[in-house]
Amino acid sequence: MRSFLAALSLSLVALAGVAQAQNSTDALPPKSVAFSFEGPFGTYDRGALQRGFQIYKEVCSACHSLNRVAFHTLDEPGGPSFTEAQAKAIAAGYKIPADPNDKGDIFDSTGNRLTRAGTIADYFPPPFPNEQAARAANNGALPPDLSVIEKARAGGASYVFSILTGFGQTPPTGFKVLPSKFYNPYFDGRNISMPPPLTDGSVTYSDGTQATIEQEAHDIVTFLSWASEPRMEERKRIGLDVMAFLVVFAGLLFLSYRRVWHDKH
Repeated sequence: MRSFLAALSLSLVALAGVAQAQNSTDALPPKSVAFSFEGPFGTYDRGALQRGFQIYKEVCSACHSLNRVAFHTLDEPGGPSFTEAQAKAIAAGYKIPADPNDKGDIFDSTGNRLTRAGTIADYFPPPFPNEQAARAANNGALPPDLSVIEKARAGGASYVFSILTGFGQTPPTGFKVLPSKFYNPYFDGRNISMPPPLTDGSVTYSDGTQATIEQEAHDIVTFLSWASEPRMEERKRIGLDVMAFLVVFAGLLFLSYRRVWHDKH
């Protein structure tokens, strides 16, 4: 009888553990993904940067801002390697709030904000004029700015990649997906306001790369990593130069020490 009760007790504990795991709202650890820009010798893949910019422009920019990134960085060393003419054309495709006209007005006769074509000196404009408009268009949720999103989230690039590729999974039995939310096991609470942003063929890549969800996520993550740290390659290069100098300097000091003290022992 005692053995039966003990077995029953263990079974109940096991079932409780399974139920708890199924109903857990803890986020899963980010996927293990290899990116070219990781590690002390990492560099940005230029093709991925340009494809990632295309993903941002055609998909992400409808909701998310990129407030800290200026158009002129698109053609600077260490960036996506667009030409200056391409960067100017990209900037000109955006509407930037204009300065007051000669009458001091910033709105036209219909109440719309006066705008002008962007220049490479401008920064990427936000998709909404203010937070209230952003929330109104997104069921009360505020889409975060993506300029430093990979620096601001634990897990960095792997976390963002996991979120983008984590949609479409079936929630565990008993898990409640809240109204106007979507199930994503890599998001804290597993209820996320953002609908699945990527689908196979979301864009048509100009270089002919097949636009799968995994590829699109890889490319936008690469672009956002650059956006958060556009001088990464320069920083790593300087760091390696400093390390090489210190090694040589240490060697010279050691040789000098040996020469000075050689006859003193």
